[in-house]
Amino acid sequence: MIEVKTPDELQAMRAAGLVVARTLAAVRAAAKPGVSTAELDELAEQTIRDAGAVPSFKGYHGFPASICASVNEQIVHGIPAKTQVLADGDIISVDCGAILDGWHGDSAVTLAVGKVSDADLALSAATEAAMWAGIEAVRAGSRLTDISYAVQSAAERAGRDDGVEYGMIVEYGGHGIGREMHMDPFLPNVGKPGKGPRLKPGMALAIEPMLTGGGGETRELDDGWTVVTADGSRAAHWEHTVAITEEGPWVLTAPEES
Repeated sequence: MIEVKTPDELQAMRAAGLVVARTLAAVRAAAKPGVSTAELDELAEQTIRDAGAVPSFKGYHGFPASICASVNEQIVHGIPAKTQVLADGDIISVDCGAILDGWHGDSAVTLAVGKVSDADLALSAATEAAMWAGIEAVRAGSRLTDISYAVQSAAERAGRDDGVEYGMIVEYGGHGIGREMHMDPFLPNVGKPGKGPRLKPGMALAIEPMLTGGGGETRELDDGWTVVTADGSRAAHWEHTVAITEEGPWVLTAPEES
């Protein structure tokens, strides 16, 4: 079952999504060499709370922070720390969630710190392109795995264009979202089209591909959270919360139009 929201409920999710978008914008501006991931976490939490919202992640199954800050070979669920100081050439994936009036928003970006290699910039761009391809497939009447297929196809196309066989992380993927952060269904980032539930207006999904510059194998660190690439290659992660409408996909965590 995929929860179907009313138009008013989707508007409430959009309000939560805007909090997330503003928070990620603040983190993006602050993510510079010499700044610790703990400082970014403090900034994110303050931004969320100043908006009258609550961080989705803090305390979630015991997670100790308001953002996931995953640096270089870290893929997802990186725990912010004072000892994790950003350096020139790093990339950092920042995953952020906020709850406003009971509704969740969830989004992630990969940021370049200082002067980053062309390969890392291409990796991030490929991951973002895969996310947008998945979003474009969020259409009423389509099947769930049409999104999976779109994500996978875009990632493979980017790899061909870049001359790199990007690793696709298959253990983690998108999910339903609403009054809870993680809801049914699980949304794989790979798969054949035409399978799974049919999408209907009012559903909301988080689309979140993760690619690596090497293989797709992962391992979890001893902290019980941080997931890294098994081969030490760098990783990127992009995510948006998206609603299905009669008119097409509505990106609930997109920044406000200026």
